Amino acid sequence: VQLQASGGGLVQTGDSLGLSCAASGRTFNRHAMAWFRQAPGKEREFVAAIDWSGSNTNYGDSMKGRFTISRDNAKNTLYLQMNSLKPEDTAVYYCAAEFYLGKPDTQVSGYSSWGQGTLVTVSS
Repeated sequence: VQLQASGGGLVQTGDSLGLSCAASGRTFNRHAMAWFRQAPGKEREFVAAIDWSGSNTNYGDSMKGRFTISRDNAKNTLYLQMNSLKPEDTAVYYCAAEFYLGKPDTQVSGYSSWGQGTLVTVSS
């Protein structure tokens, strides 16, 4: 699949923001999907993942309770709802996909398809 992330922008601390990732192709519903992020000078970090059906999700520790990952297989779209944003959430957010019907991976190496990234900036 080819992926196109969107929805980034400049927000203030405590605000909410929703990201989307549109996927091409007819096998989206057979892909595990994930969001990662990368801040300047830092390694790419796991944010959240969801299995092909949407019934199994996983979150990075600092995102639990604030971020929600979801998908709409009929629309070939992945979502990330981010609430209570903090300055440390500032990063380029990437969506990723892997043709896999098992439990979604939390590692960068577990995904072979990547979107171009969308920048989220949280001001203090």
